[in-house]
Amino acid sequence: VGFLLYFMCFCHLLVWFVKGICKLMAYDTDGDGDFDVEDAKVLLGRVLGNGGKKRKMKSLQSVRSEPDDGSECERVVPVCPDGSVLCFQNRLSQQRNHLSLQQNHPQNQNNNQNHQNQPQNQNNNHNQNQNHFIQIIKIFKLCSCHFCHFLLLFILAKKKKPKLFNKFDKTIKAEIDAAEKLRKKGKVDEALRAFESLVQQYPQSPRARYGKAQAEDDVAEKLRSNDMLQRAINTYREAAELPDATSDLLMAALKRRAERQQFLGRMRGSLVTLERLVQIFPEDISLKNDLGVAHLLLGDNKGAKKVYEQVLAAAPNNGFAKVHYGFILKSENKIAESIPYLKEGLESGEPGTDDGRFYFHLGDALQRVGDNSAYHWYELGHQRGHFASVWQRSLYNVEGLKAQPWWTPKETGYTDLVKMLERNWKTIRDEALAVMDRNTGQFIPEEENLREKGEWGQYTLWQQGKKVGNSCQGVPKTCSLLEKHPEATGCKRGQIKFSVMHPGTHVWPHTGPTNCRLRMHLGLVIPKQGCRIRCTTETRQWEEGKVLIFDDSFEHEVWQDADSYRLIFIVDVWHPELTAYQRQTLSPI
Repeated sequence: VGFLLYFMCFCHLLVWFVKGICKLMAYDTDGDGDFDVEDAKVLLGRVLGNGGKKRKMKSLQSVRSEPDDGSECERVVPVCPDGSVLCFQNRLSQQRNHLSLQQNHPQNQNNNQNHQNQPQNQNNNHNQNQNHFIQIIKIFKLCSCHFCHFLLLFILAKKKKPKLFNKFDKTIKAEIDAAEKLRKKGKVDEALRAFESLVQQYPQSPRARYGKAQAEDDVAEKLRSNDMLQRAINTYREAAELPDATSDLLMAALKRRAERQQFLGRMRGSLVTLERLVQIFPEDISLKNDLGVAHLLLGDNKGAKKVYEQVLAAAPNNGFAKVHYGFILKSENKIAESIPYLKEGLESGEPGTDDGRFYFHLGDALQRVGDNSAYHWYELGHQRGHFASVWQRSLYNVEGLKAQPWWTPKETGYTDLVKMLERNWKTIRDEALAVMDRNTGQFIPEEENLREKGEWGQYTLWQQGKKVGNSCQGVPKTCSLLEKHPEATGCKRGQIKFSVMHPGTHVWPHTGPTNCRLRMHLGLVIPKQGCRIRCTTETRQWEEGKVLIFDDSFEHEVWQDADSYRLIFIVDVWHPELTAYQRQTLSPI
């Protein structure tokens, strides 16, 4: 009974305490429009006896600010098995439409706005709120432990809002707030007109110009207009260049400018913007991390590597820098060196590290050094929602599609295509051999860094749903046969190609980038022994004139231990459960 009475008293006190905290929102000692860490410390100082002096305190910042449009890793892409920077470039190109803004482009989060609406009766309530606060402090003092004081400060100290108003802006704050209120309510056209009027009246106001940029940004999203978005990008720059812009506004304007430049594909311009930010705020690690990503988006591995080396020299435990540095090392085929960086970066749990690519490449690196803990990381990636399963690790998927490693022709629904291939396999083989015998170099080495050893060449006819150059001139009959099957030639997430593998070749376990396709292998020249393919736990062998069908989004591995070359014909087809609309609108891979 005593415990229950004590608990009820505690709950009553807690309700009263929270009610008091809500009232304190009107108490603003530093004029920034809200009750925050600094205000709490001033009040604590007055009540607890430090004279009410404000002392500067280093704020704890997240290692990396995620772009509020999700654009930048927006920066994560069809996985290149070798970990190359194309993985960064391709995804961004998929998510960007140079003609119009993407339909699934996230709404503007307005993370860098100053949403300050002060009550009219702030002065009247000031003393009442402070008295309520003093009563709370006195109760906490009864506990006689400093922990309670720190607990109180922790509860009160919500994340400090950026200070976007300079001294002049504060004199026109009511007008800016009125325009900002329109923008927050979604009346973006009216907001833009209001901010344009403010900029015309007060051209020296950084906050008004920043608001104009944000309104242009919103209108661009509404109209799906890249021209309007370019206007916003220019206005963000203008706001940052005004002489009396606060450091917070300068940071917010240039960061948003860089993000929107990346969204439009202005990678080099974004890099320049981020370089300027790093020059202005050299101690901000998150900006350097973003700069490293900008280098990767440009395909500049060396530049990115240099940036992350600088970050790790200053902040050796920075998880974001570690995973990206490990990613770069792996792309350089420094497999063993990449593992600790990828592993420690993921273990840090810092923002920007929980990404399927990093689980993918850490597991791949571990497999290549013979470490079975790879499957532990694949399982974690699955639990985090990055992989459909431990075996099926593609990253660019359509949910709900039937998933199994091996398929029969009947299950695919493409029996006509399979029959055509098997019926004409000798014709297809003879054309492929003719191309090989000419020694024209049209069979190019596999360049995805999937081989442990050996030689593996490919001759591609279709890629991403389009013919590759003049490749069909060498095999006209084969191409003529395939043109009657759009499920293959129109597969924008696949290829049609010949594949020759020479003795002594081993292909590492790997997965394809998407679950939107199935892969057919037609045997053309198959040695009697020594050639096999494993998909998940089942291993099969090719036969001349027969088609094998598997889902290459599942882990698969190949061995060529025969005495002569193996030649097959690879035909990718759309997953049979994809609708016609999906096949038309899915981005190429």
